Amino acid sequence: MSGCCGKNNNIKEIDPCNPPNAGLSGLTGTDGSSVCELLVWFHEMVDHCYEYACAEKKKGRKLVGIMCEYTPRELIMAAGAIPVCLCGGSVEMIPAAEHDLPANLCPLIKSTYGYSVEKANPFMEMADLLVAETTCDGKKKMYELLAKRHPMHVLELPQKPNNPEAFEYWLYELRMLKKQLSERFRVKITDEAIRSAIVEMNTERRLRRDLAELMKSDSPPLTGRELLDMKSLISCLPVDLEQYEKALNTLPGRKILPKPDQRVRVLLTGVPLPHGAERVMDVIEGNGGLVVCQENCTGIKPVLEDVDPDAEDPLRALAKKYFHLPCSVMTENKGRLDSIRKLAGEYRAGCVIELIWQACITYDVESFHVRRLVEDEIHLPYLRIETDYSPSDSARIATRVQALFETVKHRIKR
Repeated sequence: MSGCCGKNNNIKEIDPCNPPNAGLSGLTGTDGSSVCELLVWFHEMVDHCYEYACAEKKKGRKLVGIMCEYTPRELIMAAGAIPVCLCGGSVEMIPAAEHDLPANLCPLIKSTYGYSVEKANPFMEMADLLVAETTCDGKKKMYELLAKRHPMHVLELPQKPNNPEAFEYWLYELRMLKKQLSERFRVKITDEAIRSAIVEMNTERRLRRDLAELMKSDSPPLTGRELLDMKSLISCLPVDLEQYEKALNTLPGRKILPKPDQRVRVLLTGVPLPHGAERVMDVIEGNGGLVVCQENCTGIKPVLEDVDPDAEDPLRALAKKYFHLPCSVMTENKGRLDSIRKLAGEYRAGCVIELIWQACITYDVESFHVRRLVEDEIHLPYLRIETDYSPSDSARIATRVQALFETVKHRIKR
């Protein structure tokens, strides 16, 4: 599973029980589960997902790969299939991708495609269908090549969220996805099945929200990296939901080192950090920061809003929830600015760091608006980091992060 896990032989293995700059209090929850056991569980998340996928495939269930948070997992689940995230986070997969793709392309796109070229992601190889969301131009063109290797349905996103006609078109696209799933897997997707899937996903979203809200504390019981790791490639695995519940019972009162009051509280925004691409998070927290809020697609963004399971038209209710995601591909994307403004206050951020993958044009351009919001309106120090998956610039990023934190500390002392 090393290829799937995105292991980099140049990076030392991190002991989940002793992550960098963090210590365990040895506390146990009311159910006797230790924090260490929980961290180990999520550290082995890929293996758990793989075992589950293999077992379910043997029973005849279908696997559907998704590339973006815009695809409603509920529709896939209502079709009796398993949704699995396929975003690539491994730097090792990029060289193979560059045989077909330009070098100056987003590393997430190249890594995802490289997994296909190398046949290194078992979930992608097992997938009965890929749902490819037309977010950025780089992804759209990469999908044309990926479709030569895998069965694919393209889910087209409208670009103007404030246009009423855009929503109706989005609803039409979800109807076409529902039709594709129904015909390909020869199942009838009923409103009742959609409602049941909505309830499941709402449960997962609620648990992940509750975990994220632990970071609002003066003394958060987690590091940002630990919270980032508490996710799964496959949604709504019963065992994962149990682990989330255990974490919420176990974590309050846990102490981390260095102490939170010795760190700078960071709101991290920008691009997602797929599994295997957490390097910048580690740099931030290894140099005096504590990421108390992750306003991105691998953080809190997709779990902020639930879906009404009792809506008269559950598909329309699904469309509304996913249409509200404030991604930089939308124009204008005021929803993201509103979210940053709100979250920075709720989580009492001392600064905002924006991460942009190299050649991610939409987030790169949108950083203009984010910087103006952060510095001129909410009056916090801001740092923009543009990088790729290579660790070659980690020292330079660390120096810039340290300088940012000195600015924050100086402001606090005044």
